[in-house]
Amino acid sequence: MAAPVLRGCCPGRRWALACIDRSSRLGGGAPTGSRCSGKKGQSSVAPQHLVTARKPRKGEHEWAAVVGLEIHAQISSNSKLFSGSQVHFVAPPNSLVSFFDASLPGTLPVLNRRCVEAAVMTGLALNCRINKKSLFDRKHYFYADLPAGYQITQQRLPIAVNGSLAYSICVGMKRSQVINKTVRIKQIQLEQDSGKSLHDDLRSQTLIDLNRAGVGLLEVVLEPDMSCGEEAATAVRELQLILQALGTSQANMAEGQLRVDANISVHRPGEPLGVRTEVKNLNSARFLARAIDYEIQRQIRELESGGEILNETRSFDYKLGCTVPMRDKEGKQDYRFIPEPNLPPLLLYDSASLPAGTDPQQVINIDQIREQLPELPSVTREKLVRQYGMLPEQSLTLLNEVGLLEFFQNVIKETRAEPKKVTSWVLNIFLGFLKQQNLAVSESPVTPSALAELLDLLDRKVISSAAAKQVFKELWGSEGKTPAQIVSEKKLELMQDQEALEQLCQATLEEYPQVVMDVKKGNPRAINKLIGLVRKATLSRAEPTVIKEILEKKLSS
Repeated sequence: MAAPVLRGCCPGRRWALACIDRSSRLGGGAPTGSRCSGKKGQSSVAPQHLVTARKPRKGEHEWAAVVGLEIHAQISSNSKLFSGSQVHFVAPPNSLVSFFDASLPGTLPVLNRRCVEAAVMTGLALNCRINKKSLFDRKHYFYADLPAGYQITQQRLPIAVNGSLAYSICVGMKRSQVINKTVRIKQIQLEQDSGKSLHDDLRSQTLIDLNRAGVGLLEVVLEPDMSCGEEAATAVRELQLILQALGTSQANMAEGQLRVDANISVHRPGEPLGVRTEVKNLNSARFLARAIDYEIQRQIRELESGGEILNETRSFDYKLGCTVPMRDKEGKQDYRFIPEPNLPPLLLYDSASLPAGTDPQQVINIDQIREQLPELPSVTREKLVRQYGMLPEQSLTLLNEVGLLEFFQNVIKETRAEPKKVTSWVLNIFLGFLKQQNLAVSESPVTPSALAELLDLLDRKVISSAAAKQVFKELWGSEGKTPAQIVSEKKLELMQDQEALEQLCQATLEEYPQVVMDVKKGNPRAINKLIGLVRKATLSRAEPTVIKEILEKKLSS
């Protein structure tokens, strides 16, 4: 059977890597049943394979949690999966709806080539086997924002199967230990998105916006290989980075371009898996982690109090920090899957199977797409460690924060300072200020050029490290000034007069004889006090190491 005609589409724009804040987690459990406790800010379940609601008594077994994910990523394409309607996040309601999107009689689907290529590229990047023949199916269910009464998806034979996603978690007191983990990918399938139902509680009505109806989605199904919220959130963040590096999805969770459903169950080790619940439509990695950890605790509390877990769908109330029931699944919905009669099998080729004389615009070559794969985040992190001598956990942070890697690389290009010093300043000082002000990298008042100039002043020993931090603080609050101007105005240059510095050191020793006695008695903190006193006298214009050398020389004479 012939392959379906592919509709050409401009490739999606490649977007900067995105990040999400480190997941905060909620624990402490909830009262038995489905009602929320309403308490926020409690500590979470520890990110371990065995999760316990409390410290087990002697002879009591722990609980094991099992977590699987279904992730829906909106494909970066200028038009929808089966129609020529444009795709825009911000557009007037129902302004991007074709006759096919509205399911008018007589309209037929035309497959978007860009979406197929995006699915193949994503499958290759996630180590999947690409099926050279895949099928489309109709999944029937009624909802107001699904005009056709069915969704076109790939239930029987998806485009990609049997892949894997590697991710890394930082653990330990200072999160300085990196643990590498892998989650299996069951399948990746192409499918349509539905429209949006906008509920107006004030007028007791629901409004329908079909702009999103028919937009191409990649559904990535992860096997239940995870055991806590942090693992799930970290895996999703890694997938997000991969999709953005490929350019196959912008994966902006705030705009609904990456949505996650989590399947969660608990059981005692050695016993059969427990009844699972599904938490739907999580659009933040932080909320995903909190929802999973809360649900694990809720199920443990329920079972330990003699209750039972219902096979139900729940949602996460981020304000209360708990999951609430939506509907039960005891009467399993019959989606009445049938083959999509208006779409023939999707046939893909590799270089070996490509028929001679075939029009390249009418077929998709898997090997050709494989050659176009860009550098993936894992490779970028390895390069950063190797090239700049940074720690693995530092490379994780650079990639996980939106725009931070580009900022770092621009500073490196413009400064003569050592890469390790640049890494320290970007990850500790610069990122610290961003976190305090709750700003994105793109909103920073300090540019890469300004930080590079400041680090050059520090590298040339024009200013001390303490003065450099003071200059950075001034840069943050006074746009338009350069580091050199601030140093000049505040008179922060290092003391170049060695004789004057020695005189200050001598005066400090004479003024604080008791501290000098403590140093001679072997008190290691006393010398630091003297250094601090001298630095105060110099208005932080002298390096502590230089002061220490002078003091030790005078104390030993």
